[in-house]
Formats: sequence, C-alpha cells, structure tokens
Amino acid sequence: MRYFIELSYNGKDYHGWQNQPNAISVQEVLENALSVILKEKIAIIGAGRTDTGVHALQMFAHFDTDIIFSEDNLVFKLNSFLPKDIAVFKIFKVKENAHARFDAIGRTYKYRIALRKNVFNFDNAYLMLSDFNIDKMNEATKILLQYKDFQCFSKSNTDVKTYNCNIVKANWHVENDELHLVIKADRFLRNMVRAIVGTMINIGIGKIEVEDLHTIIQSKNRSEAGYSVPAHGLYLIEVVYPDDIKL
Repeated sequence: MRYFIELSYNGKDYHGWQNQPNAISVQEVLENALSVILKEKIAIIGAGRTDTGVHALQMFAHFDTDIIFSEDNLVFKLNSFLPKDIAVFKIFKVKENAHARFDAIGRTYKYRIALRKNVFNFDNAYLMLSDFNIDKMNEATKILLQYKDFQCFSKSNTDVKTYNCNIVKANWHVENDELHLVIKADRFLRNMVRAIVGTMINIGIGKIEVEDLHTIIQSKNRSEAGYSVPAHGLYLIEVVYPDDIKL
C-alpha cells in the first residue's frame, strides 16, 4: 500500500531534504522515525529537494508498507517522536503508482526579505535595509511569465534533462515590514528561486534595469544573473496534486 505524508519543517538545522553522506537531512530523520514506529525499514520519496537551510510550510512524501495502521494514530506517534522542527499533518492512502515528486502539478515558494531589523525573525527572513522600487520588481516578474527556459537561474552542473519551467504566478508585496516574493510553477530548478530573488533585488535597488532581465534569461548563463540570496528566507509553501491520486 502506498501512502502520502504531509508535513512541514524548519530547515535551519538540516542539510536540505534529501539524504546525503555525513550530513543530517529531513528525509533521513523522517525515514528513521517511520522505521522505528512501524518496525520495518521505510524509504520515502519527497516532492522536491529543498537545499540546506530552506524551510517548508507544506511538503509531501510517499512511502510503501503492507503494515496495517491507523493514519491518525501514526500522525500522533510521529509528532511525539520527531524533533520540534518537523511536524506531520496528515497521512493518507493513494493509488499504487502515485508519486510525490513526479505527480506534483504545481509548487509555490515564498521568499522573505526583512525591511527592518527584527530580533524575532533574523533566522527566518533575509535582512536588507535598502530602499526597493517594488513597482519595478513587479514589472520584472511579468517578464518571467514570458519565458520557459531558465538555465540562467539554475545551479551549475545539475543533472536535469531540461531547464524548462512554466511559471504561472510571480509577484512582490509588502507584509508586516517584510518584502515577499510569491512564485508558482510546475517545477523549479536547483537554486532557481534564490537566483531570481538576487536578480530582482538588483532591479529593485537600481543596479540593473527591468529590461535587462530579457538579456539575462536569453543568455542561459548563470553568471549573468544576480547572486543567490541566503537560504533561510526561502519557504516551500504549497505543493499541488491532481485530485485523482487519492484512493
């Protein structure tokens, strides 16, 4: 039987989602918890691979087991067992071929820039005491919707087969002394959102012009785009699936 698990995590103390040697990951901690509680080796596959320090308000993963259990009871046990920075919301049965990564049809990220010093959010937002032209930054987001190939924003030497992504939403807005980018697409490349934000910051502070974004994207060259902003301001906030994956 295949199950989906919905969870969130604070990525501060993890080297990303995916298992890796000699570094703690969210995937490893969750697999260990499931294996202990269900008393068999459990492997999970996540909806994506968030990088070191990136957070998730909503993440999904799938796992297989023939053990019979109460979904609500397993959620309770996991939350009692897991560390305070990982929380499980729901576990539910899905079709045998449902896949947490490949069946996702939409992903939404948020990036938080703190506009003034705040002792309560320095771990959760990127502090920039700059005067941003938000109108120009939102003009630039409209340019993103005109393109599919975002190689210029991709981490170098990745093993992807295509750099094409369908961005369907991107906008900046101010909320509680923070500047937020919310961006939604069918998929994202490694480091893509952080590179987009770095480029948009350069536009917002007048370092480059809005129209320069066309040249940057068309170059397909990572060195033409802006810097990669820190991971601690980035959140995966939503993953969307077709309704028919559930049993």
